[in-house]
Amino acid sequence: MAEEKKEVEEKKEGKKKFIEKLKELFSGKKKAISEKAVKVVEKETETFFKVKLVETIPTLPDIKDKTKIDVSYPIIEPYAKIHIYWDNKLKEVVYEVKEPELSEDEKKVLKLLEEGLTELINISFINIKSVDKVIEFLEKNLRILLDEYGIKVNKQIFLKLMYYIYRDFVGLGKIEPLMKDYFIEDIECNGSKTPIYIVHRKFGHLRTNVVFENNEILTRFVEKLAQRCGKYISYASPLLDGSLPDGSRVNATYTQDVTSRGPTFTIRKFTKIPFTPIQLMNFGTVSPEILAYLWLLIEYGANIMVIGGTGSGKTSFLNAIAFFIPPEARIVSIEDTRELQLMHENWLPAVARTGLGLGGATTGEISLFDLLKESFRQRPDYVIVGEIRGKEAFVLFQGMASGHPSFGTMHAEDVDTMIKRLETAPINLSPSLVEAMDVVCIMIHARVKGKDVRRLKEVVEVVKVGETKETTILNVPFIRDPATDRFYFKTESKMFEKIVSSTGISKEKLIEEFRRRTKILMAMYRKKIFGFKEVQELIHEYYKSPKTVLKKLGVE
Repeated sequence: MAEEKKEVEEKKEGKKKFIEKLKELFSGKKKAISEKAVKVVEKETETFFKVKLVETIPTLPDIKDKTKIDVSYPIIEPYAKIHIYWDNKLKEVVYEVKEPELSEDEKKVLKLLEEGLTELINISFINIKSVDKVIEFLEKNLRILLDEYGIKVNKQIFLKLMYYIYRDFVGLGKIEPLMKDYFIEDIECNGSKTPIYIVHRKFGHLRTNVVFENNEILTRFVEKLAQRCGKYISYASPLLDGSLPDGSRVNATYTQDVTSRGPTFTIRKFTKIPFTPIQLMNFGTVSPEILAYLWLLIEYGANIMVIGGTGSGKTSFLNAIAFFIPPEARIVSIEDTRELQLMHENWLPAVARTGLGLGGATTGEISLFDLLKESFRQRPDYVIVGEIRGKEAFVLFQGMASGHPSFGTMHAEDVDTMIKRLETAPINLSPSLVEAMDVVCIMIHARVKGKDVRRLKEVVEVVKVGETKETTILNVPFIRDPATDRFYFKTESKMFEKIVSSTGISKEKLIEEFRRRTKILMAMYRKKIFGFKEVQELIHEYYKSPKTVLKKLGVE
């Protein structure tokens, strides 16, 4: 015991001396040695380490038999790749991150170097926006540390060390490959010593091989998440709700008092390139007829709500139908966390801001309510609210009633539940105001051929909102049949009747245009026109020159 204790003390002392030496080196107290080390590094004008993030989305095969799944694709070339396969021992499909392997000695060197860099450099305060410049800065300092400490490594080992330095200092450590995977929607950590789970666009919920070994490491990581979100988390304030610089949403807990397995976090990843309407057709989420119907409604200024449960695809669907907004229209969007992405010239995106301060006394808060009030002074043609929860609903529905076409999302399983939420505290809207809403699109999670998918359950037209459920009149023009996974046009559209009566267009012409737009969307699907830019340009062009688009797509 005495010998073990002595060994531990010697290690601590050695580490302390090493850190002190590094501090001396960079503080200029040992200028002769520092200059010598810097000269060694300056001889190398070009940096060795470079990473290439995979920009093209890999095509993954459709495999019906789970036991046959065995796919790989690169994430951070040439260092990290993903392997998804059936694990015979676990009897499930697993998600494995494959990174460069380090020997025990290399792990010790890496730990020593990372501790040294942590003492000397606060990466968050480096005033360099370019990732390449940060990598170059880190590489030069790493070379100085290696030279000063007398550690000799070959180029292969140096690059491996630099990958982990890059991953841990520039990226988000262990989960950096997960953050760079286009197919991942959610990252879920339930505590230390347990695998992180992810939600994969292709394969659903998967266990990964990424594990935080203990609560101390996980606590430090959650603190890092809070810093990246520009927020603070502690024992006194153990809950985190924020967004990362890339827009991804973060929820985290800090202590075992709150979550028994230790700190936890969930990251809802931000998709820089949202799904287009044609992609949603390709996924089977929605039919071309429903999209053509919504296209017409949006052009004629309808108010649309998208509702559903958590993770049912509400925002993705809202973003997709926003493609149908006329190109000359002014759009104002208001969100808690930036998620909407529109290719629209006249678009003003606004994001709410939490206040600063302690003990409940906050200053500088800008709420959805504040932003929404201001938005109607900016002469918008269309208003989009990311998610309706509270008093901002009153302003939004006032806007709807006064002729400002508005879209939004809300957590509710059906229209009756949504109306109840709108009419009760804390929102408290009157039935006459709720009636300003024209159409509700209901999104759901469904299982099709053993796969978890997102689907539009039905489209509901709000004809009249009465004092009771029995006196409320709804019409359902489109509905999905869960048995066949197909969409059906169920009844006549009350919204079409409303457009006919308010604009003077004949019903025959409106139906003809509805069919033409259905054909346009089907032609785009058949020609595999899925790209964000291509889809938006064609829709915008149709508003300006319909015959040109019809000729391009071969639609009669």
